[in-house]
Amino acid sequence: MGEIEFYKKKGNGILLKIKAVPNSSKNRFCGIMDGALKVKIKAPAVENKANEELIKFLSKELGIPKSQISIDSGNTSKLKIVYIETCSIEQIKTFCDTIIT
Repeated sequence: MGEIEFYKKKGNGILLKIKAVPNSSKNRFCGIMDGALKVKIKAPAVENKANEELIKFLSKELGIPKSQISIDSGNTSKLKIVYIETCSIEQIKTFCDTIIT
């Protein structure tokens, strides 16, 4: 999916490929796994709770309003494509540099 494989530009935003792991002890990024950004989410995968927690966590970490983050595909899957509006490739590169060491 693009330069680093797990994100690419779409319109005025970014598509981010995420492997979500629900029911974790805390929210955290776990690096790249199988071409996706692995994210542990403390919420369970029931009634959309994990998706809501993922959006809330990404919003906080990226400093972007929750209203600008949506699940593009994979709503009921662990493998998701998340769309982040008004986000540039440069912003994502900088962000990824801070979370992936």
